[in-house]
Amino acid sequence: MRKKWTIAGKTDASDRVFADRLGISPFLAGVLRRRNITEVQEARAFLHPETEQVYYDPFLMKDMDRAVARIRRAIESMEKIVVYGDYDVDGITSTTLLVRALRKLGAAADYYIPDRQEGYGLHTESLQKIADGGTGLLVTVDCGIASTAEVDAMRGKLDVIVTDHHLPGETLPDAAAVVDPHREDCGYPFKDLAGVGVAFKLCQALYKELRDEEFEDDLEIVALGTVADIVPLLSENRKLAKVGLARMNDTKLEGLKQLIQVAGLADKEITSGQVGFMLAPRLNAAGRLETAMRGVELLMTDDKDKAKDIAMTLNALNAERQQVEADILEQAKKQLASVDTDAARTLVVVGQDWHPGVIGIVASRLVEIYYRPTIVISMQDGEGKGSCRSIKGFHLFDALTAAKDTLVRFGGHEMAAGLTVLPEKIDAFHRALDAYANEHLTEEDYIPRLELESELRPEEISTGLTEELASLEPYGMANPRPVFGCFDIWGADAKVIGREGQHLKFLLKGGFEPLEAIGWNMSEKLILLHRGRIDMAFVPELNEWNGRTFVQCKLMEVRRAESRYSFPTREVLGGVYLALKKTRQPFFEDDRSLAELCDVSGEVLKLSLQIFEELGLVVRDGERFHLAPQPKQKLALEDSETFRKGAAATAAGRKA
Repeated sequence: MRKKWTIAGKTDASDRVFADRLGISPFLAGVLRRRNITEVQEARAFLHPETEQVYYDPFLMKDMDRAVARIRRAIESMEKIVVYGDYDVDGITSTTLLVRALRKLGAAADYYIPDRQEGYGLHTESLQKIADGGTGLLVTVDCGIASTAEVDAMRGKLDVIVTDHHLPGETLPDAAAVVDPHREDCGYPFKDLAGVGVAFKLCQALYKELRDEEFEDDLEIVALGTVADIVPLLSENRKLAKVGLARMNDTKLEGLKQLIQVAGLADKEITSGQVGFMLAPRLNAAGRLETAMRGVELLMTDDKDKAKDIAMTLNALNAERQQVEADILEQAKKQLASVDTDAARTLVVVGQDWHPGVIGIVASRLVEIYYRPTIVISMQDGEGKGSCRSIKGFHLFDALTAAKDTLVRFGGHEMAAGLTVLPEKIDAFHRALDAYANEHLTEEDYIPRLELESELRPEEISTGLTEELASLEPYGMANPRPVFGCFDIWGADAKVIGREGQHLKFLLKGGFEPLEAIGWNMSEKLILLHRGRIDMAFVPELNEWNGRTFVQCKLMEVRRAESRYSFPTREVLGGVYLALKKTRQPFFEDDRSLAELCDVSGEVLKLSLQIFEELGLVVRDGERFHLAPQPKQKLALEDSETFRKGAAATAAGRKA
């Protein structure tokens, strides 16, 4: 699917003043400004969260005092506590973090995570079994905010503390405490914690109250869940992620160490990208295909052999998950083959017994392919379990709320959600989603965009700049890795590399040190390099090879140079005119070799000749053209009607 490239902006005078105050380059100051970071202290906290960002007082969170008081009573009386989590990475890490902290405080703590067949959230039958097993207090993590009926059912049988980060419904559970920064009456200054972040605040509060100590244990577990749950990496989340990622490189947690080993990251510095694409999927595989309890066991154990066995099992499960995912994706695409996806407002696909553990990933893949809000539903036992993924501008939770009369239950966020629906209600549900889309989305919203930070010319790319950009890490939601644009360039020595010739590699040359560009799995773009100039979207990275460190441009996308293939700019027109002066006359507008000599497309050559004819620079003789005598007076391109209209249309398109 062709994307529209947009550029956020460029460095301006105010960036230079801001840069001087911070001791950074104007280029980095511009990146911060475009992230709405314009105050010096705010910028310092963003660039150095490990030292400049403060943790907020956990007792600012509504009901935190009640939660701590009830847990204190349970610890002092040796009452059994069960931590009840969710089966994704956020839930696994939240469960692990809180159980480890409670046990260090002397609590008799255990844990429970439902499997995906049982479904997300609290379930009365499971709660009853937990109560029958002698548990007096249950603490939820990463779930429970919507479980009002289940909490009510356990009144007098089991005390429940809810800690969650999902959006609450109209009514809160009538629990011993409900700790969720999204409560309307919660004054906590940062609302976007992951479930593991809320669990961390509970641990902070417990340690402050029971031991008068600052809690800083297991931050690598907090970072793992925070990055995996795709919450905004700002404020406290940014500090938790940065400090935790640093600890991962030398973690003492045997389970995490073995997970890093099987992912092939043992000798590498762990980044947020590696967590999201390599560690989290393996940990998630436990909850997707088997039981998430296995993931908690991995992170809890100190036994090296046990940790290694579990990590290898998760690695194998992840490979199995990938195959199951591929099979379901193929079935979903076959369903959509009969749908006009270009005209569709939303996409809903339904399959019998599709594995509920992977339909969320399939929904994400379908969004990548079709760029439509997508719901993938698996029918099992007469009921549909659905996973939803969205596009920018379509708030899933609000959309599902608008369609709630067609659903059994639902929950989630702006970009991802889950639901339960009866088969006879699916069509009505789809119509309700389409109605919401018609009201909230425009045709422009259905065009995927490649958002570029700014233009970065080859001569501006350096080791120093690349190192400075690294201060923006960790990357994630609300702080995406900046992608830069390089326009109208030549790629020299282009070739495919890799065992199967699947990768693209070329050099940028000019009045600067040659730069290497590499595009993983982009070998099909080689033909563009052979045809002429290109535009490239890339991120600069430092690469080490044979003891040498150098900048490498990691390609995100490559396209033919828009300036050469759309409407000719002033620079392109100047180049075409100079080329025409060097050619033998007469010449023809449909001469392919002439277009190649001018380094433009045939369409741009025709437009150029039309503009030159209107300006009197060329003379038409039937199908042939001649250059007119050199004009004595200076000409203005705006004297050409074709140029005026084309330039205005191009400017309007860029603004849009």
